[in-house]
Amino acid sequence: MFARIVSMRMKNVRPVELTQTIEKKVLPLLRKQEGFVDEITFISPDGLEAVGISFWKRKENAESYEQQGYTEVLRELSTFVNGAPQVQEYDVSNSTVHKIATRTAA
Repeated sequence: MFARIVSMRMKNVRPVELTQTIEKKVLPLLRKQEGFVDEITFISPDGLEAVGISFWKRKENAESYEQQGYTEVLRELSTFVNGAPQVQEYDVSNSTVHKIATRTAA
């Protein structure tokens, strides 16, 4: 499994507005992407920072999304985001929710 972590500085907006946009606009776009597994979004208590973690079956799925769907997601979030989001990518080594065990050395 592969994860993309997107960190964003937010404009002064109400967190509920961001949450509704993610539910109604962003998640439907993600669900159309091949290999998409899950999305978790965190919003700081002051509403000025947000982090989204998307989970993908394979790295290639996340790369395809980066090239094809991410621009549309950014467009949907443009009224909320201040500046360019920072993206980091990781292999997922373990998760209780996704039932992934830590990989052992061969």
